[in-house]
Amino acid sequence: MSDSGPVQTRSSVLTVRRVDAYHAITVVAPQIAERFRSGQFLSVGVGGEHSGMLLRRPFAVHDVKPDYGGTVEFLFAVRGPGTAWLAERRSRDLIDVVGPLGRPFPLPRDPVNCVLVGGGSGAAPLFPLAHALRRRGCRVDFVLGAASADRVFSAISARRVAETATFTTDDGSFGVRGRVTDALERVVADARSDVIYACGPMPMLGRVAAAAARMDIPAQVAVEEAMACGTGVCMSCVVPVVGEDGITRMARACVDGPVFRGERVRFDDVGTIPFDALGAPGWKARAEDAGGSAEREAG
Repeated sequence: MSDSGPVQTRSSVLTVRRVDAYHAITVVAPQIAERFRSGQFLSVGVGGEHSGMLLRRPFAVHDVKPDYGGTVEFLFAVRGPGTAWLAERRSRDLIDVVGPLGRPFPLPRDPVNCVLVGGGSGAAPLFPLAHALRRRGCRVDFVLGAASADRVFSAISARRVAETATFTTDDGSFGVRGRVTDALERVVADARSDVIYACGPMPMLGRVAAAAARMDIPAQVAVEEAMACGTGVCMSCVVPVVGEDGITRMARACVDGPVFRGERVRFDDVGTIPFDALGAPGWKARAEDAGGSAEREAG
């Protein structure tokens, strides 16, 4: 294993805290903290050693600090027995953690203007990204949205780290009523943004990618897909992604992502295998037909 690869560790819980509608757990994990890059995630065992919950749960990293040799914090909402078990952990409990996993956000070589767009708890990985961008001299503007005020994550931190922070809620209980994309184009215009970074629910990412295409600026999106193994083996987290050669492939969000170029992800086809994807039923025959047609035209 290389020094930059993921590690598995039984990590001691340092703190468990409530953040509005969410829970945040900080674990002591020096090797993971040392290797972490913004956008990567953890795969966490739940239920304890004798649990029937065999599948791990993926969580984006929200914060990394040098305390105790290196700590890592991840955020989650309680949605089932696995996350309910995690929410019951206490200081000094041990949990099984693998990380950091996945491809991180690419960072610009030169200072540019960046707008960071997040939805609900999906905004968590944007905060270490914001700090990394600021260290490179980039301007950072936040656009954060959620269903309601208690689900807008870390508004105070967003205001502190960014040049501007815009908030939207579906019910209008905080910030502007509406979706993040309702405010995005104005923020991009005002800040003269050069690139969009986004993380959140897949429908939101699809709308952000479409908006970026309209504005003709690049977008990097960290997709949210259910993951069983987190290491590329089980193929449960595939999404259709168009390659540089124009061919659609079913990419694994856990190892090929979770960060992809926004215009490459076929958001309208997420959850399906498009008929023209590499390896789809009949794909080879269609490719051969296309090749034969080209040969006949050339002849």
